[in-house]
Amino acid sequence: MKVDEITGGRLNAVDGAMKAVEPEIDNMEPTERELLAELRRLRRSLRLHPTDECDPMEPLSVGQRVADTVAGVMGSWKFIIVQTVLFVVWVSINLVAAARSWDPFPFILLNLALSFQAAYAAPIIMMSQNRQQDIDRRAAENDYKINVKAELEIELLHEKIDELRAQEVLRLTEAVKCLTDLLLQTRQSGRADFAGAVEQENATT
Repeated sequence: MKVDEITGGRLNAVDGAMKAVEPEIDNMEPTERELLAELRRLRRSLRLHPTDECDPMEPLSVGQRVADTVAGVMGSWKFIIVQTVLFVVWVSINLVAAARSWDPFPFILLNLALSFQAAYAAPIIMMSQNRQQDIDRRAAENDYKINVKAELEIELLHEKIDELRAQEVLRLTEAVKCLTDLLLQTRQSGRADFAGAVEQENATT
């Protein structure tokens, strides 16, 4: 067989496999078809615009920036160390200079300041945590969609490979059959020629 014929046969087999897989797509659930179509649109857009950057994140409001800053500061060792030093200095000054202290034992003013700090710090930190939970939830949803899309694509690829393998086996079977028929014809023609030669020799003798 010529190279062009082999290449053409393979291309025809690929086209046949692609057409054979189309009914499998029709048998999918509507959600699976939508996810697969979305994946193909995304992949096509990436091919058309490979250098485009992703959409930037939504700009944060002033309250969100303040909440993130407060959560970042209060959730660090630096804040703990500074606050501990301030506590030690406050208590030491009020204990040593008892006569001129502004917050004698049991340090009511210090307790009031700590209560005030906790009353405002806890909601602010919770706001930052809630926003982070929203971000994590969206990321988890995107990961789930990507996993489902990848699973669908892999399933389709397996089906295409199986179809191509079946087409290739069919072509090889047909080629073996053709070679077998050709070999049988060659043997029969050889036997016929041999029998004719024997008869001719017998006739001459």
